[in-house]
Amino acid sequence: MNDTTTNEPTGRPAGGGAKAAAGKGALLGAMFLMATSAIGPGFITQTTVFTEQMGAAFAFAILLSILVDIAVQLNVWRVIGLAGMHAQDLANKVVPGAGWFLAVLVFLGGLVFNIGNIGGTALGMNAMFGLDVKVGGAISAVIAIGVFVSKRAGVAMDRIVVVLGAVMIGMVLFAAIASDPPAGDALKQTVLPDDVDFLIITTLIGGTVGGYITYAGAHRLVDSGITGPEQIKMISRGSVTGILVTGVMRALLFLAILGVVAGGVALGDDNPTATAFEHVMGDAGVRIFGVILWAASITSVVGASYTSVSFFSGALKGSEKKRNYAVVAFIAVCAIAFLSLGKAPVTLLVLAGALNGLILPVGLAVILWVAFRRSQDLLHGYRYPQWLLVIGVLVWLLTIYLGWESLGGIKDLW
Repeated sequence: MNDTTTNEPTGRPAGGGAKAAAGKGALLGAMFLMATSAIGPGFITQTTVFTEQMGAAFAFAILLSILVDIAVQLNVWRVIGLAGMHAQDLANKVVPGAGWFLAVLVFLGGLVFNIGNIGGTALGMNAMFGLDVKVGGAISAVIAIGVFVSKRAGVAMDRIVVVLGAVMIGMVLFAAIASDPPAGDALKQTVLPDDVDFLIITTLIGGTVGGYITYAGAHRLVDSGITGPEQIKMISRGSVTGILVTGVMRALLFLAILGVVAGGVALGDDNPTATAFEHVMGDAGVRIFGVILWAASITSVVGASYTSVSFFSGALKGSEKKRNYAVVAFIAVCAIAFLSLGKAPVTLLVLAGALNGLILPVGLAVILWVAFRRSQDLLHGYRYPQWLLVIGVLVWLLTIYLGWESLGGIKDLW
């Protein structure tokens, strides 16, 4: 989707300042696309439930998951950015056919999760305005489609994820301050936790860098033209910053919920996050929660749709217009499925989560193999740092465990 100012013909040469500004805008968009793709309705519910379950000790799980996420994305962004190729194209270069296998896994997982994301926008609209969930879901789908039918879809996407990402962080920050959490205890337990739950940690990792989320920012970099060894500093900085944005959102939401549960408030089973916000800010809290949920969900719809379709960009012969139409069709199919069912299909969401657990080790193995080979034709002669490769391999072993755990989700369906 080469439609940022960097790559868009204007009829006259762009000045160096204009190119630099466009590059920074595209990088910011890629960072927030990765971050907001991870921050969906599941992210919000998951953080709330785990905070209620573990209390201040959940801070350690957040820290450890962020460190692992950084290790994953440093490798993924660097290899894809250096090669200037989407993950499926790299995989096909390494093992012919592997890219199509990866593409099918990502596409199916993204398709099902997007139904849940549209369900999240519907619940957000309901909390904000009291709209019927089907009406709210339909309106939100039309808004998401509008992003990709605009003349400069890439720029529109970059801007909406950055603006809504900032809105989410600002509102959750306000809620975190208002809830008056025991910050000292949380800080202490970030490094000296009373309780460590590795299953929760692996769940956080899978939810932040699993499935299509792994490739959202990196594929946007490629489509924006930020590739090659000369861009390595920008690529590395973007990958870390994107994960830190996700981590900040997770930490602030954790503090907001912690302030409520530490006071002995029991959260509702149906919508625990809404209960917490209502306790802190009354009726206004429910509306604020609605804005946060809608923003988290709509940006995840955009990220899931864009990234899932990007895995079949080769079949669309590189046409920007065709890719945009494919994204529109993807969103429309998910919206129709949601409207037909009235809610996200729980069984399919479990299956999609299991697929995400399988995608991470498969895709990361390809990335690390390309880095290990130091292939002149793929990384353009770049000498890959050994320390980063070692860290990547250690994390890959962890993703195998995640994948094994995800198989349990598939077995439970039968």
